[in-house]
Amino acid sequence: MTSPVVLITGALAGIGRATAISFARSGHRVIVSGRRDDAGQVLAAELRDLGAEAEFVKADVREEVEIRDLVDKTVARFGRLDIAVNNAGVEGSPGPVWEQTEQSYTDIFNANVLGTLLSIKHELRVMKAQGAGSIINISSTMGERGAANLALYTASKHAVEGLTKSAALEAAAFGVRVNAVAPGPTDTAMLDRLTGSPEKKAAFYAAVPLKRGARPEEIANAVLFVGSEQASFITGQIIRVNGGKTAS
Repeated sequence: MTSPVVLITGALAGIGRATAISFARSGHRVIVSGRRDDAGQVLAAELRDLGAEAEFVKADVREEVEIRDLVDKTVARFGRLDIAVNNAGVEGSPGPVWEQTEQSYTDIFNANVLGTLLSIKHELRVMKAQGAGSIINISSTMGERGAANLALYTASKHAVEGLTKSAALEAAAFGVRVNAVAPGPTDTAMLDRLTGSPEKKAAFYAAVPLKRGARPEEIANAVLFVGSEQASFITGQIIRVNGGKTAS
């Protein structure tokens, strides 16, 4: 049986990188994407060292022509697209609502919402023709809850979850599943930037019932499951991997 093909955006660090490694170790053929060519080539070489067929394609998810090209190059390289993980996104600059600007809104929503929309659009273009596929968008605990001083990031992740549910209803007619994985606090550089200090990071972790942050690999495990045939009857769902943070 031919190994499934997975495409991962925002794959060069954190959850995206861990996800790429997990898929590679599981025998998938992998296309990783991001905006830094040097880091992308290094990651692709690392995945090949793990025994995977892997390539890096540079792309900015905010630019439709680049997303179209990314998907087309994936199909040209491997002949199909079975799983897509839309992980690319930014956290923006924390601060109260009254300090936010048109530019700060544009920066976050173009990356997190427009980028996810364009990715889904072109992934579905291929998957619809195949009559099969699985799309996993990366949301956040903040896709369900509010967060002081992170209003724009929170709003963008609420939007990602709305896109996920609506796309799932549309894609079900041709056998494609669309879900989201929503991590809680995860030990990544993005969380370091969001919290700004070890003390604030520790406070984030203290608010988690399991009293710790997730390892990126734990989020990757959930993505791997949702993308697999083991999750073949799951679509339109938000899989929350957050140590119990949204249990109450």
